[in-house]
Parts: sequence; C-alpha cells; structure tokens
Amino acid sequence: MDLQAVRSGKLKPLPGADLQDEDLSHANLNGANLAGARLTGADLTGTNLSGASLEGANLIGCQLVGADLRSNLMGANLMQADLTEADLRGSNLRGANLMRARLTRATLTGAFLSGANLMGVSFQGVDLRGADLRGANLSGANLQGANLNQADLRGHCWQRQT
Repeated sequence: MDLQAVRSGKLKPLPGADLQDEDLSHANLNGANLAGARLTGADLTGTNLSGASLEGANLIGCQLVGADLRSNLMGANLMQADLTEADLRGSNLRGANLMRARLTRATLTGAFLSGANLMGVSFQGVDLRGADLRGANLSGANLQGANLNQADLRGHCWQRQT
C-alpha cells in the first residue's frame, strides 16, 4: 500500500487493512472505511478520521494524540491507546474496549459509550457533557476534573481503586 498516498488522502485504505505499526501521523483519512482494520501500535497523531468507520478495528496501543475521531468506533479495541486531546465529539464508541487508555483533555461531548469497557481509563480534564455512559464499566477510572454535566450514567459499573 502506498502510505504517502494514504497520508495525503488520495488513497483510502480498505476494510480489514493491515496497518500495524505504520506511521500515519497527520494523514487525511476523512470518511475512510477501516472497519476491522489492524492498526496495533500505529502512529495516528493528529490524523483526520472524521466520518471514518473504524467499527471492530484493532487500535491497541495506538498514538491518537490530537486526532479527529468524530467517527464510528463501535466495538473497536483501543486498549492502552493514547487519545490525549483527541476530538471524539458525538463518536460512536458503543461496546468499545478502552481499558487503560489515556483520554487526558479529550473532548467526548455527546459521545456514545454505552456498554464500553472504560476500566482504568484516565478521564482527567475530559469533557463528557451529554455523553451516553449507560452500562459502561468505569471500574478504576480516573474522573478527576472531568465534566459530566448531563451525562447519562444509568446502569454503569463503578468500583474505586484502593
């Protein structure tokens, strides 16, 4: 795959693409169909993924710092991903695995996180206004300084770490 063409937005990767450990930082992947893609360890810092489908994608350990992720991430695996300052406004993260992900200063206004695994997630300074967190697992999550105004927390699982 021509990664230069992918970075520029001239070539969109296909569903199920294997992009493990690739440097796609600052790429324009707006509207790309990356459903089921393997992106483990990839660098997606500052990448535009707005409107993209990442349903069921494997993003374990990805660098997504400052990325535009206003997209479909339903069932995606984002375990230990760094989403610091990422834009996830209105994103579909239903059933996603974000265990031990870093979301420091990210924006999740109106995001759909119902049924998501958020164990051990750092939500420090995160904007979760109006987010749907119904049935989410928040065990061990750090919500210090998070804005939870109008967030729906019905049925969530919460267990403090000692």
